[in-house]
Amino acid sequence: MSNVNSDRRVEHDWWDQPIPPNVTWGEGLYCETAQIFRFDKSAKNPAIELGNHVSCYSGCSFSIGKNGSCKVGDFTLLNGALIMAEERVEIGSYCLISWNVGIADSDFHPLDPEARRQDALALAPYYSKQPPRPAIRTKPVRIADNVWIGMGAVILKGVTIGENSVVAAGAIVTKDVPPNCVVAGNPATIVKHL
Repeated sequence: MSNVNSDRRVEHDWWDQPIPPNVTWGEGLYCETAQIFRFDKSAKNPAIELGNHVSCYSGCSFSIGKNGSCKVGDFTLLNGALIMAEERVEIGSYCLISWNVGIADSDFHPLDPEARRQDALALAPYYSKQPPRPAIRTKPVRIADNVWIGMGAVILKGVTIGENSVVAAGAIVTKDVPPNCVVAGNPATIVKHL
């Protein structure tokens, strides 16, 4: 059972659009609103794969770029995560991801000042001379099974978080986290082994 009907509409949704056709899910999906997929720009099919009994609350947002994709494992709860994938974000099963968590596989804007200026022009919706966006570095993010990510944490590009680990509220994760530990701080460091 799911709260999404056969025309891909969420029951009692205030958002007037259905779930995009490049989003797939298993049985028992709970989705508060299809609005969480409004920034899905991916040309891939599927672009977003949600496993069995995934819960997506209205605070979530999937911002998936043209070449991006995201996969979420079974029984994972996304309470308010912003998932930004220009390449690939993978989230395992039995994960708990809290409010205002950011997960990004890219810097999303260039570091070089001139390239950043070009990027600003390319992203201006009403600028008539839009140049192409400069190349942006990406590196996939992988979150293993049974990971808990606390409120306001940020997971940056190229990071792998090991099975059973906990990311404390407000942590900024810039490098891999081994399995079975707790990380906290900016940058996040191991504070406890489980």
